[in-house]
Amino acid sequence: MTEAPAPPDGSLVPGVTERRLQLSAVSVALVGTLPVFMTGALAVQIGRDVELGATRLGVASGAFFGAAAVASALMGRLAERVGPGRAMRSAAIASAVLQATLALSPGYAWLLLSLLVAGPANSLAQVGANLLLAKGIHPTRQGWALAVKQAGMPGATLLGGLAVPAIAVTVGWRWAFAAGALGAAAAAIAVPVAAVPAGGRRPAGRRADVPIGPLVVLAAAVGFAAAANGTLATFVVSAGVEAGLGESAAGVVLTLGSAAGIAMRLVVGARADRRGGRHLPVVSVLLAGGALGYFLLAPGLVPTHLLGALVAFGSGWAWPGLFNLAVVRLNPTAPAAATGITQTGVYVGALTGPILFGVVVDSAGYGLAWLLAGLASALAAAGVVYGRSRVVASRLR
Repeated sequence: MTEAPAPPDGSLVPGVTERRLQLSAVSVALVGTLPVFMTGALAVQIGRDVELGATRLGVASGAFFGAAAVASALMGRLAERVGPGRAMRSAAIASAVLQATLALSPGYAWLLLSLLVAGPANSLAQVGANLLLAKGIHPTRQGWALAVKQAGMPGATLLGGLAVPAIAVTVGWRWAFAAGALGAAAAAIAVPVAAVPAGGRRPAGRRADVPIGPLVVLAAAVGFAAAANGTLATFVVSAGVEAGLGESAAGVVLTLGSAAGIAMRLVVGARADRRGGRHLPVVSVLLAGGALGYFLLAPGLVPTHLLGALVAFGSGWAWPGLFNLAVVRLNPTAPAAATGITQTGVYVGALTGPILFGVVVDSAGYGLAWLLAGLASALAAAGVVYGRSRVVASRLR
């Protein structure tokens, strides 16, 4: 069935522009992930005041994503019930409070507990933003809208990278978290007041939602991708220092890599709206390219570190918006609940990846750890191909 023409600005919410919806979604998505990625970027500076070796950093990052994994499906159902506006505003306020507590961390236990509580807040932020865009943006513009929203995660690492030379090296890492808390408070204020439907019936002419089985397969596949992605954001600065870069230069590499990830997500989202379908095969290609980037990081040399970081961020981080678009299209009735299921896999991967990576670094060095991250990304690419075959099989049945 042919899609109805999009409104002039793509918004389906009376009185609220598409730009306002996108700005709100990306802001809340960004501040939801900022606590954990800021911790990774500032690990060297934090470690001077709080004992924070590679294993402890991996455990702290894993605690954030582990709590998010446990809460993700529940938060998806909660967002469907209360609506995206209330869900997003609550998540942003929670992020502001928790970043303020991180700025006051007297020791590792405090930092770990703050990140543990920040995980569920991030789950609510992500599914709430997905629901806002799925219900508030015309389908012919959702690829771009979700790409803009998913730019929030590399946007968080970009800000974390900038915070190293601009704030942490000059006035201290605690002030970087304080600035993040103010940004989260501003994001809460930016959430539109206008009501967006909290749930919905299947649009006319659309097929029913896919069953839970294929969603679980896809969740497992992107779990491997998230395991690799989480190690990149958490350890690329520390690995850069190990390879011979200065602290500020290593932070700049994170900034440039994050910018590459943002640019690629936007390009992929814009092309998705023109293509109209077959999104999951493109996701698998991007993940395969990301594996190459991780392999390039393994030698631990400055030139390969620079190239590997750009490739890993640019390709290996470009898939989430396109993947969420595919899940939303496959589940028009309850997009927040569906992405809550697939995000569970993402969080489980992001939990286990940094922990295992930190253990491998402490025992065998960065080289082997980056090789394992590349293998995880390659397995993710294969898993998405298999997951799509399950989706097709369910449609045929």
